[in-house]
This record gives sequence, C-alpha cells and structure tokens, in this order.
Amino acid sequence: MKMGMELEATQSVLDEKLVFLKVHMPWDVLCTYAEVLHIKLPIQSNDMSARPSPWRFFSCITKHFYPDEKLISKESEFFTAPFEKNRQDLFCIKDKDHFFTPSMRSRMAYYILSRAPYEIRGNIKKFGITKLLDGGVYKAAYPIHDSQEPECPNERYLLYEEWAHPKSFYKMQPLDLIRHYYGEKIGIYFAWLGFYTRMLTWAAVVGIGCFIYGYYTRDTSTWSKEVCDPDIGGKIVMCPQCDTCQYWTLNSTCNTSKNLCIFDNFGTLVFAVFMSVWVTLFLEFWKRYQAELEYEWDTVEFLEQEEPPRPEYEAKCIHERKNPITGVNPTYFFSNFGELNIQLLTLKMFLFQFVNYYSSCFYIAFAKGKAVGYPGKPVYLLGKYRNEECDPGGCLIELTTQLAIIMGGKAIWNNIQEVLIPWLKNLIYRRCAHVTTEKVIPRWEQDYQLQPSSKLGLFYEYLEMVIQFGFVTLFVASFPLAPALALLNNIIEIRVDAWKLTTQFRRAVPEKAQHIGAWQPILQGITILAVVTNAMIIAFTSDMIPRLVYYWSFSVYPYGNNTENTMKGYINSSLSVFSTNDFQTVDDDYIHTPPNLTTCRYRDYRFPPGHPKQYEYNMFYWHVIAAKMAFIIVVEHIVYFTKFILAYIIPDVPYAVKEQIKREKYLTQVILHETNLKLVEINVAVPSNIKITAQVEKTTAKCQI
Repeated sequence: MKMGMELEATQSVLDEKLVFLKVHMPWDVLCTYAEVLHIKLPIQSNDMSARPSPWRFFSCITKHFYPDEKLISKESEFFTAPFEKNRQDLFCIKDKDHFFTPSMRSRMAYYILSRAPYEIRGNIKKFGITKLLDGGVYKAAYPIHDSQEPECPNERYLLYEEWAHPKSFYKMQPLDLIRHYYGEKIGIYFAWLGFYTRMLTWAAVVGIGCFIYGYYTRDTSTWSKEVCDPDIGGKIVMCPQCDTCQYWTLNSTCNTSKNLCIFDNFGTLVFAVFMSVWVTLFLEFWKRYQAELEYEWDTVEFLEQEEPPRPEYEAKCIHERKNPITGVNPTYFFSNFGELNIQLLTLKMFLFQFVNYYSSCFYIAFAKGKAVGYPGKPVYLLGKYRNEECDPGGCLIELTTQLAIIMGGKAIWNNIQEVLIPWLKNLIYRRCAHVTTEKVIPRWEQDYQLQPSSKLGLFYEYLEMVIQFGFVTLFVASFPLAPALALLNNIIEIRVDAWKLTTQFRRAVPEKAQHIGAWQPILQGITILAVVTNAMIIAFTSDMIPRLVYYWSFSVYPYGNNTENTMKGYINSSLSVFSTNDFQTVDDDYIHTPPNLTTCRYRDYRFPPGHPKQYEYNMFYWHVIAAKMAFIIVVEHIVYFTKFILAYIIPDVPYAVKEQIKREKYLTQVILHETNLKLVEINVAVPSNIKITAQVEKTTAKCQI
C-alpha cells in the first residue's frame, strides 16, 4: 500500500478460513512502474509501408486458416518508445483502461509484490511475496483469468474459441493476443512451436514421398528378390547367431528384407541430404522470424535495458561494487551469473534426457553387431557375455522400429498425461470441496481451484519438443516418416498446451523474453551432430555403401559374378563361408549340425575356409571401408559447406525490420527529446551597428537560422 497499490480483502465463498486479497493498480502507479520497467508503448502509427504478402492472391483460401477476423481483428502497428511518466501526453493514449495490456499490468503488479518489504531483523531485510508463499503466510498469488462465458467475449474466451479449442486445429495461432494475455515468454514459445510445425510440413511431404518410393520399389529390388528366391535364399544356410541359436535359411527373412527396402534405398540418401539443408533453413529462418517478433513485441533492447534483477537473486546480495559507467555504488548481486546458471541447468537436464532417450538408438546404429567376430571365434564382453548381433534383416530395420516405437509411444503418453492429469486433479479438487452453496463463485476463487503454474515454467515443454527435434534430425536417414509423425504430434501438442493454459491452470505471471534462450544453441548443436550421425548411419548401419561398391566394381575389381553393371549376385558376395567343423567355442549340446551340412554363411567379408588367410578380411572388406570413410568425409564437407553458405547469405534480421528499428529510434529522439526544445532567441552582431534578432530551431541534422 505504501508503494501505491490498492488492496481489497474478500471472504471465500467456500471456505470461511480463507480470505482473498485483491490487488488494484491505479493509473498513476501503472505509469510510474511502466517507466521503471522500461515498458515500450505507442508513440506514433507505423507509417512505413509493409511488403505485400505473396499469398495475398490466395486470400480467399488462406483466410480460412486464420482466426476469425470478426472476433480477433488484426492489431494496429505502432512505433514505440520506453514510457516516460512526465511525457505521457506524447504517447498514443486513447483509453486509459486499455493502454496497458493485461500482461503489462500483471507484470508491474508482480514487480511490486516481489519487492515489497515486510520485516527487518537486524541487518536482515525480508521482502517479497515469494518468501511469504514459501512460509505459508499466503496460499497462492496469481493474476486472475478473464471470464470464459460466451456472453462476455473477452481475451480468454477468444483464445479458447480460436486457439485452444480442438475445432481450430488447422488455424494459425493468434500470437499477438497470446502475448497480450500471457506475456512474451509464453508467446515466444508458441511462436517457435508454430514455426517449427510449419517447417515440418515440408520435411513431412518429402519424407512421405521417400517412403512411398521405397514402398513401391521394394518388389523390384534385385538383392531382395535373391533373398526371397527359393533357389538362392532358400538354399543358403546361415550360421547360428548366438551360443544357443540354430541354423536358419536366408529366405526366412524375406518379409524383413522387403520392409528394409522401404527405408534403405537411394531415396533415403537424398532425403538425408535434404534434411541437412532443411535443418539449416529452419534455424536461419527462425532467426529472421524471431527478429521480427523482437521488433513487433518490443524486446529488441530488452537485455540492454538492464531490467532490475529477480527478487530471489536480489535477496542474496553479498557486497557492493562501484559501477564504472554511472560512478555510483549499486549493490553487487550474487545473481550476476544467474542467467548463465539457468542456461547451464538447462544444458545439464537436456544432456541427461539426451542419454535417456537416444542411447538405445545410438547403440543399435553404431554399436550393435559391429564387433561380433565370426561364428568360430565370437567376441565376448568381459570374457563371458557374447556381443549381440543384429536382426537377420540388419540393424537398420531395428533402428527404424525403435524410432517408430519411441516417437509414437512418447507422443501418445505425453499427450495423455498433459490432458488427463490436470483435468483429473481439478475434478477431484472440486469434488472434495463439496460445493453445495448456491452463491455465485467469483472468478478469483474459481482460479484458485485450478492447477498452479509450474515453477519451471515452459522448461519441460521446450525439452519435449527439442528431444523430438533430435529424433527428427539425428536418425532421419533410417526413418523418413519421422517428420510426419512429429508434424501430427505438434498439431495436437499446440492445442493441448493451449487448452491446459486456458482452462486447467491458473494464469501465469507474464514475463518478458527476447528469444528462446538456452534452447537456441542446443538446437544448433543438434543440427551439427545430425550431419555426422546421418552420414554414419548410411555408411555403417545400412547396406547402401556395400551395394554401391559392388555395383560400380564390375569394370575395376569384379566381385563374384559381377561382370556387368547390375546387382545380380550381390547377396552371395556379401555372405562369407564358414566350415561347421570349426565350431570350437560352442557346446555341441546346443547347436545340432545336420550330418550333410558342412558349411554355413554369415554376414561379413572374410576369406573362406581352406584359404591361406582363412577367416581374415578380404579385399572387398577394405574397399567397402575405404568407400564408407570417403562417403562420410565427402558428404560432411558438402553439407557443412552448404550450411555455411546458407547461413551467410540469409541475414538474421530482415532488411525491413532494420529500417523500422532505425525509424523508431529516430522518432523516439524527435518526439520525446526534441519537441520540448523551445526556440532560442539569439543576438547576431553585424557591421554598421545593425542588430538582428533571429530564432534557431534545433533539429537532428543542424541548426537552421
């Protein structure tokens, strides 16, 4: 109250022991703290012509994918400047009740509440609503939601109808309204999620095209036909793959071989390169879009304005230090490295989840079946556990299956949790409250029954999406349908998150944010790693490189019967021969060798039994290894060079935004700092004792007489 707030106490309708304390912000207090928090407000309409949209010719179609303009009209564009209370007449104040947005009002109220002192014990100063909440003095503190009744079309109702309702799943998000109601931090999350989802559309289309190509060509693959041919694959007996396994024929993997052709084909290689370019374009275009939002949402100079530190850090100050710029002794806060600490927390949590979700995929892609030896001399871990071999159809099909299960299962489970848990908690609370009163429950008490906003804010929402981004980019060479699954999930995710915020959770305290924070460098790190992982998946997990070596070797070093430019005979050349008499490490009680079976085959490139170098790697193996290494080096250099060129030629800030920022700074200087300069009367001495009186008007360019 000493800081200018108006307080009003109200008895609870449902609980006699509960009292609600409503906080009001008078106009004078709003003006004061708008200046303290450097809030930028309109000074003049934007007079710079906007570039016409290329989609304007299709407006009759595209208008159906945007919120209803009759309910949510397009926001007017203004040039803004940091508010100054003593010059408020220079700002575009048409209606004092709507001049400050709801998020601005809530942010200013929280600023006061979080710094209001309530007790001094010696040298210890206690202040802030946060400590009172932790001590149980207050049960909760939150901004009040708007009503959600159809007869009162306020911002919350409009957000529910045009954003959170499932019927609006195909519509673009009303980001300006989200920002006004929830603040920039929540607004920038949904802006990023929406942009990511739109970009996934292109990746999903190409990925589905790659899948269709593989599906319709699976029956024409020469090597797949050889596997399924009873005269080829049916007569090839494969060696046991474990100590207790039995012999098996190659054509038993016919269906797996056909399914593998869907994902292991030349189209997958093209798609992997496309995704490497896509991810670069995604990050570069996001930077441009983020720069546009920074300007439109007045956060361009947010970090440079030196907003007061957070109260939880302010309470931890340890000593004072002279400010070299101002020359005064401000308190030197322990929180100087607070932002860095938050980013490091974020990074550590992501690395933990990175290992948790991706370890199995990395194992299948790069470790499983790579160091298994050969049937007569398998490799044992710690001398006891035999290294696991890949599925008879290959490790790539296992990786594809793993990705499909994790992505699909994780998406379904997360959405069920996000919908059911808050809904059930709110339902149980209402039932336990025994609402039997006939009195109307006020808005603030209805909000108290909702779930509290998470202290970590949007951390887990970002984490979920960034983990998904990793699945889409890191292993896409093995699963081209990953972008399509992510797109479907995100369309649902946007509406689920919107529904939670609008109906199931208390209104969060609005916060300013200039960008997505520590997640930006994490995304960049994933994109760099994705180039390496996809190149290595194609080289070491799929059979593409061995097939290419076999295909192009007919004129240089023909293998087997490859005397022409075809894949005929590839299966026979890719399988080595092992003599069943050479089984030494396996107990005969486990493997029953038929009496007429003298040899079996296994996937490797080794000399046959009886050769002077029996069971050692043959020349084809070394040619394949050389081709794999060359492929990785060439692809990485090409993709990284392409990424560098794209990042260089695409500016992070659009030219139009740069011009508008310059125009805004100019108008701020003119309107706020020069209009109050009065004409100065000066005396000019001239010959012949003539005295002339002139007036000088100062401008930004020069003095004009």
